[in-house]
Amino acid sequence: MPDALAIRTVLGDIAPGELGVCDAHDHLFLRSARLPGQELDDLPAAVAELRAFADAGGRAVAQWTPFGMGRRAGRLGEVSRTAGVHLVAATGFHQVAHEGELMTERVAGRLAELFVDELTRGMRNDDDPDGANGTARAGLIKVAGAFHGLDAHARAVMTAAAEAHHATDAPIGVHLEGGTAALDVLALLCEKLHVPPARVILSHLNRSPDARVHRQAAEAGAFLAFDGPSRTHHATDWRLLDALAALCEAGHADRLLLGGDTTTARARAAAAGGEGPGMPFLLTGLRPRVERELGERVAHAVFVDNPARAFAAGWGSR
Repeated sequence: MPDALAIRTVLGDIAPGELGVCDAHDHLFLRSARLPGQELDDLPAAVAELRAFADAGGRAVAQWTPFGMGRRAGRLGEVSRTAGVHLVAATGFHQVAHEGELMTERVAGRLAELFVDELTRGMRNDDDPDGANGTARAGLIKVAGAFHGLDAHARAVMTAAAEAHHATDAPIGVHLEGGTAALDVLALLCEKLHVPPARVILSHLNRSPDARVHRQAAEAGAFLAFDGPSRTHHATDWRLLDALAALCEAGHADRLLLGGDTTTARARAAAAGGEGPGMPFLLTGLRPRVERELGERVAHAVFVDNPARAFAAGWGSR
């Protein structure tokens, strides 16, 4: 394993200190069987949103759209270069409801191989798991749990993700359905499959604002990603600062991440027809509140220091 850690972006590896202010969970492109007609597939709109984020002081975005969901892998380098923002892209696999039965059947039994290939050689076209690799490599493995538990599909995908992690040291980002099953995920990935907790990023925790679960996950050593404010999940937005404050008071400010999780064109801020709050609001609206309520040191940790640690990896043969 190399001595130096690096963050793998779509334009190449960078030192963790180069990442800068980071939106730790968002989407520039997204297609889901559960969101027909709401695709994020407009290239100029993606660039405009990313530029608006950059104008607000943003320097990096982790795009969690996994294989099979319209992530536009072949265009991410162009988008990153045009907007002047680092992009960390995802390989991985979502729930069957998002990916579809056909794609699930096409990749069954060979997910670990696909993940490693996309992390080390380059991402493929989303509709062709057997196609040629592109030039942009993934820097994150995205997986998903089920509601209040882990079904057979989730366990199979997470097992493949753990195998890919052990081969590459890549971080694993976990979609928690409704913010639930965080401890089930850690029991499988960390206790059974031996992934270090610090290589696991648990997302959507704001959707289930259970302070005890949050604290236990932080104590285990995982990173906790809160995404919002969100048009889709506004019902728990008002608890976000309380959840962050509770974790800081318990000594876990170094485990916290924040992201916008923009999943539809309507939720964008910069494009025509967008109603927000969008990617820029993470810095124009939420960061000032974090600074005021929790202090500038915590805000810097959440937006700069913690993402630099969460997404950094050794990238060598294990």
